[in-house]
Amino acid sequence: MRSLAVTESDVVDALEAAARGGREIVLRVTPPFSGRMRARLHDAGAVDAEGDSGTGYEGTTEPGDGRDAPDAAAAVHVPPERFVEDPPAYPTVDDTEDELRGSEAPYTRERHRERHQAAVAEWRDTVRRRLAEEVTLRTEKGPTTVAVAYLG
Repeated sequence: MRSLAVTESDVVDALEAAARGGREIVLRVTPPFSGRMRARLHDAGAVDAEGDSGTGYEGTTEPGDGRDAPDAAAAVHVPPERFVEDPPAYPTVDDTEDELRGSEAPYTRERHRERHQAAVAEWRDTVRRRLAEEVTLRTEKGPTTVAVAYLG
């Protein structure tokens, strides 16, 4: 594998879902592998009726996590933060409220909602501006750095 193709929105959505819900959201690449592969949004913690979370490798590719892909035919999970250089902290509702209550303008729920929506939009734009050109994957053969092509 020489490069990964992934949509910008999948990276942003994966980071946001992980920050908001504490879920293990990854960008998943499934075999058969070729020179250029597409990574898709995947909830690594989701299970079906049989208790299966999908086929292939269900860990992350974080270095040293002890859950590296067992073989070359397994799916590879890439944490979304790996696609972002210096990912910004996700704005919480509480942080937005504290900011508003500290301002001179009176606090209202409507102002809070509007300001939080603006903070999330700003966060999403910042993530898009910080997308990395390469990511390092952990494979059975060791770390592999691949180029990233962002779609739409």
